[in-house]
Amino acid sequence: MNWDDFAQWGARISDWAAEYHKTIRDRPVRAQTQPGDIASLLPDMPPESAEEMEAIMADFERVVMPGITHWQHPRFFAYFPANAAPPSMLAEMLVNAIAAQCMLWQTSPAATEMETVMLDWLRQAIGLPAGFTGVIQDSASSATLAAVLTMRERALGWQGNQKGLSGQPRLRVYCSAEVHTSIDRAIWVAGIGEENLVRVPTQGPLRSMDPEALKSAIGQDIDSGYRPAGVIVCTGGTSTGACDDIAAALEVARAFDLYTHVDAAWAGAAMICPEFRHLWRGVEQADSIVFNPHKWLGAQFDCSAHFLKDPATLVQTLAIQPEFLKTRGHDGLVNYSEWSVPLGRRFRALKLWFLIRSYGLEGLRTRIRNHVAWSESLCADLRGHPRFDIVTDPVLSLFTFRLAGEDNEAQIDYVNRLNDDGRIYVTQTNIGGDIAVRFQVGQFDATQEDVDVARQVLIELANDPA
Repeated sequence: MNWDDFAQWGARISDWAAEYHKTIRDRPVRAQTQPGDIASLLPDMPPESAEEMEAIMADFERVVMPGITHWQHPRFFAYFPANAAPPSMLAEMLVNAIAAQCMLWQTSPAATEMETVMLDWLRQAIGLPAGFTGVIQDSASSATLAAVLTMRERALGWQGNQKGLSGQPRLRVYCSAEVHTSIDRAIWVAGIGEENLVRVPTQGPLRSMDPEALKSAIGQDIDSGYRPAGVIVCTGGTSTGACDDIAAALEVARAFDLYTHVDAAWAGAAMICPEFRHLWRGVEQADSIVFNPHKWLGAQFDCSAHFLKDPATLVQTLAIQPEFLKTRGHDGLVNYSEWSVPLGRRFRALKLWFLIRSYGLEGLRTRIRNHVAWSESLCADLRGHPRFDIVTDPVLSLFTFRLAGEDNEAQIDYVNRLNDDGRIYVTQTNIGGDIAVRFQVGQFDATQEDVDVARQVLIELANDPA
């Protein structure tokens, strides 16, 4: 392919993308294929000779598109959203064209300096105080891993990377059962071990970590010869939207001089609306905070904002500076590869620049406020319907419910029928051993009419179990 061909096909693919999004409501939300369907359409051997783009694009439509679950569908009510607003997509097109590897300031000064400023824009937008600095990670999982590694090194006097964990005190990290499984994986990868992730009991309608139970667990571990390393709290847990009492939990952590990390991967975006900030009251006391603009703000995946009260501890944990990575002749430069596990880095800040400028914070706030209001309205309607029992009330735009009087098998069957129907997409969760339907509004282009369709489908299929 030459560059003239590239320009021609770039224009055609842009047209295809616009038409795809304009007609996406005509497609079933979840892929309707069976396991193996797509693989069976792919040749067993790679081609020896070049093929024309016409044939490749035709096969894209024939092979790929039937097997796509449409995350940008306005009636995607499952998981959490992975939004991609149009300005964000355009920015990614430019990033792909430039194709810069942004590991160091000198390998891409614009990417580094824009990242610094864009994270400060986000810091201001969500109400964090001056003094917090940020870095863009690929996902909240990576940010949490970086935080857990920092907990480990800090607790071991910065000796873990050098000496390994053999012969070191047994470390403990504390969280509730409501945190995301990425916390478990971070504990595994950091070498701390699942047995040393202490699950603290929760209390109240928001399923908050019990601060007295946290204090007791830490004290007992110290008495038993363990070494507490850190506390991980959540705002907007994945299952039901659980929100820890951050102020109370961090007060306990400070009393024991423990490193603290706040996982607000989904709900952190809502903090651009001041009226929702009570859900993470006390967050300014945390050492590390993560939220994903690629979930609810419209930034194309991947884009995770990781804020730090003191980045020096993270850099001390992760930085390696062989001669070929040193920037000579300049002092005080930030090399963000020292703030993350991967050395290689994409130019992720550009899509934030395009996105925030295109909508303004007020435009983004309006979308989030609409999603919350529509979810609360739907929950109220289902609460008044005899076929439904509300299990957990809305936390922002997330709530859970069950078919009234039905067992867990019937709940799973209901979820499967909803998703096979194709008009909406939902998932289930497990709350105290009971399966519940999990519903959240968050797709960037969702409208009141899309939520009305969801209401219709939920009631229709609840009344028709066949």
